[in-house]
Amino acid sequence: MLSKRIIACLDVRAGKLAKSVRFVDTKDIGDPVAKAREYYEQGLDELVLYDITASSEGRGILLEVVARVAAQVFIPFSVGGGLRTVEDCRRVLLAGAEKVNVNTAAVQRPDLIAEAARAFGSQAVVLSMDVRRVPASAAIPSGYEIVTHGGRTPTGLDALAWARRGEALGSGEIVVNSIDADGTKQGYEIGLTRAVAEAVSIPVIASGGGGTPEHLYAALTEGKADAALVASMLHYGEYTVGEIKAYLAKRGLKVRRTT
Repeated sequence: MLSKRIIACLDVRAGKLAKSVRFVDTKDIGDPVAKAREYYEQGLDELVLYDITASSEGRGILLEVVARVAAQVFIPFSVGGGLRTVEDCRRVLLAGAEKVNVNTAAVQRPDLIAEAARAFGSQAVVLSMDVRRVPASAAIPSGYEIVTHGGRTPTGLDALAWARRGEALGSGEIVVNSIDADGTKQGYEIGLTRAVAEAVSIPVIASGGGGTPEHLYAALTEGKADAALVASMLHYGEYTVGEIKAYLAKRGLKVRRTT
């Protein structure tokens, strides 16, 4: 059995660590560089940083923040936000990231996934999907729609169809972020995560709603996720990485040891 991964998510706005609920009411809550170091020292498996306003503001990612965070951690580090071209991705990787997360630009131009996979390998390309529940329809039979620009723009794309296409184009893993659950700390959207995991053969990362170790256990078992993204429960000091891993191990899941 492969180890399940715990991934901390740093949402960054104007260089500050930020947190929102359902992608609104965003507040600055600290220094992303200091938090990255803290979680790394606690035994975090991976780290992801999203520049959450880069796409909506039509600008590139803040490379200086990426480089400062990368200097503090020695674990897989993934970065997304405002990546529109292979050259954008290359700059992020040169700044210290191991993986790139593509989202809005990939929906607008799906060939970006294939181009990045050819340039850097599928293992370095993550398709990040922001998903919202909608009434099921002929266009969106799953009842889950892809939205872009930080949750601002509906696309009419069915989440399961987009996940399959992303895999076919060369994405190495998929982050499934439920906007409905985001920041609520009420639990991941298990049905969505499981549906995506069953639709593709690449690793799926559950995101949005983690509030307790029990929520992670549900996402990693019932939800069939390979990894779980956490934010609020670490940012607000409610749990440490070690406490989360100890709970999952006690429940019988294989997790990587903390440092």
